[in-house]
Amino acid sequence: MKRTLGLYLLICSTLLGQGSAIRCFSCKDYTASCTKQRDCSYDDACLTLNERGGMTYRQCLKYSDCEHSRLSQMFPQVSRFTFKCCNSDLCNSAPHFATSPVIGLLSSVALIWWCIH
Repeated sequence: MKRTLGLYLLICSTLLGQGSAIRCFSCKDYTASCTKQRDCSYDDACLTLNERGGMTYRQCLKYSDCEHSRLSQMFPQVSRFTFKCCNSDLCNSAPHFATSPVIGLLSSVALIWWCIH
């Protein structure tokens, strides 16, 4: 009996650690240089919503709310937008343009062209 109870408690304590909260960037700005982070205790996704005018919203969100019609209700002040939802820690960070393969390729072509001429 004691052995079964001990095994049960071990399994339960292991499973409790599995439900940790996701961590997202949380800010509203035009610069896409968000550094503020937040633990999303009741939410299970990170949102990046880009307003057509340039404002970017980053926050925690329930993944089930990640659809255009629902986000339109949540952000009535934003008329046109694109969005992305993801569900890993800090996945709603700003894009890293410097490491983009396209920029690297264009830089290489420009350098070769400059060296030839």
